[in-house]
Amino acid sequence: MNYLGIEFGSTRIKAVAIDESYKPVSSGDYVWKSDFKDGVWTYDLEEVWQGLKASLAGIDCKDNISCMGVSAMMHGYLAFDEDWNLLVPFRTWQNTMTEQAADDLTRAFGFNIPQRWSVAHLYQAILNNEEHIGMIAHITTLAGYVHYMLTGVNALGVGDASGMFPIDSSTNDYDEVMLAKFDELISGKLSTNKARTLLPDVLPAGADAGFITEEGSKLLDGLLKAGIKVAPAEGDAGTGMTATNAVKPGTGNVSAGTSIFSMVVLKKPLANVHMEIDVVTTPAGSPVAMVHCNNCTNDMNAWVSVIKEAASLFGANPDTGELYTKLYEKSLEGDKDCGGVMTVNYMAGEGVTALNEGRPFVIRRPDSTFSLANLMRSQLYATMATLKTGMDILATEGVEIDSITGHGGLFKTPVVGQSYLAAACNTPVTVMETAGEGGPYGMALLAAYAVEKGNDSLEDFLSKKVFADAKSSTLNPDPECVKGFNDYIATFHGALDVERVAITKI
Repeated sequence: MNYLGIEFGSTRIKAVAIDESYKPVSSGDYVWKSDFKDGVWTYDLEEVWQGLKASLAGIDCKDNISCMGVSAMMHGYLAFDEDWNLLVPFRTWQNTMTEQAADDLTRAFGFNIPQRWSVAHLYQAILNNEEHIGMIAHITTLAGYVHYMLTGVNALGVGDASGMFPIDSSTNDYDEVMLAKFDELISGKLSTNKARTLLPDVLPAGADAGFITEEGSKLLDGLLKAGIKVAPAEGDAGTGMTATNAVKPGTGNVSAGTSIFSMVVLKKPLANVHMEIDVVTTPAGSPVAMVHCNNCTNDMNAWVSVIKEAASLFGANPDTGELYTKLYEKSLEGDKDCGGVMTVNYMAGEGVTALNEGRPFVIRRPDSTFSLANLMRSQLYATMATLKTGMDILATEGVEIDSITGHGGLFKTPVVGQSYLAAACNTPVTVMETAGEGGPYGMALLAAYAVEKGNDSLEDFLSKKVFADAKSSTLNPDPECVKGFNDYIATFHGALDVERVAITKI
């Protein structure tokens, strides 16, 4: 018996199958990227199916799947008419085009609504009087869309739904008070005066979310058979929490790839509203403080590509994975404060620092120590610099964090990313042996939970069955590295003034 997790990430569509001991046994992937078209970061939905089939081709136990689930990058805007025809191109989480809507809704709700949330995109489209708004019958996330096409069930896991519209943790459903306020704002603007009718149903982890239909199987060219049970669709935040056993109050995780975000399961509500902090939920519905940063490794990836191109001038063709490892390890030789080399890695806008566009750059003083080690260390510090801004706010709120677990591509190279994150957050950081699997592995675990949950909570299922004997390593923050990172951050915030000017001039 196997369980299958699929995740539509920002740079890869990946499928991971696990066995009855919850270990990965087979995987496949497909590389894709967003395109910037007509001022919008988007993906072509046709490529969704092309990439999904390519990923499934790598799974060698497709005939033995008991349950599967779909997850994807959270937030964004997918609007459909009554017959599920797409009305406008998919607007991803990378877009920072909804500032007015996000501000208006935050004030109306008394609750932070980030620019990338689905409700912010919907309300901005209404404010813009966009042509399609009168035809909207459904809005959902990317995971919700794929789940519906495979099963005919228009529903989301509560974690993914919490990035569309605020969730009331006492009911595990959309907040009724905020829905009523939103209905007042949109009155007469849509084909319905009840926003709830546009939104997917909300399901907690383990709930019945349907089966692959004959039509769904045909979409996949029969790679997955009709009748396979499907778990509630989730977002990458929820699958990341699951993959790192970070669903218990006081636990936290950091997912680092194209974007970087931290999730801290709250022991008590935040005292204040912070535009830098989202409040979402675990896949089981517990409230979570989320610091989501749009920019993480994209700029680093560009630098690695240039370095590889330079190596090719001398006839070398290093393996890309090995090149990343060598460069990451080289960064450990750099100065703790990066020797005065400063990177702002903003390829896209960044809500946490209130920037709607990005202009990546490296800047240094004439007396800076400009070396490969310091450049790479600066790049890696930059991947976490904006995250640290939000984590420092949680510290001022007195949020208790008992443990942080790192996962995603940034943590594949042992020690490096882990030690820098420990310095940034000034707290021990754990990395599991499955650190590189991330979201699709977490979705596979949620699929297993949908079958095996019995009377166990998600927290107990993960702690007692999945991770009881998990191999992991924990690094404590190095005091000198903590000081160096703090010195770097002080300069980083100053460099954001340069970023603001660059956006207007370049």
